[in-house]
Amino acid sequence: MSILPGATRQSFVGRDLRHRTLDRHFFKFCDFRGADLRGASLRGASFAGCDLRDADLRDADLSYVRFSYVRTHDLEYGRTDVTGARWDGANLRGVTVERVIGWPDGHSDSGTTSG
Repeated sequence: MSILPGATRQSFVGRDLRHRTLDRHFFKFCDFRGADLRGASLRGASFAGCDLRDADLRDADLSYVRFSYVRTHDLEYGRTDVTGARWDGANLRGVTVERVIGWPDGHSDSGTTSG
């Protein structure tokens, strides 16, 4: 399956994306519910208004990934949702989160993770 560097409103629901290299890809309003991204390289990728509920991100390289919302007239519309996502072993160095629902530390307004 080919994934273009810029994807809008695409469904990756339940897809097996293990060990894929998706560095610097931009995803907007994409659906990754239940997708298997174990060991994937997503360095510098951007997820804007995406649904990552129950996605498996274990051991994924998420260095400098941006999880954000799409600015619209409705503050709830366009938020990225990571509720139930699995993060064990994921590299979260330099990750930026802005108005993300379900972020692991419970803080969903904005911030940068380092480590």
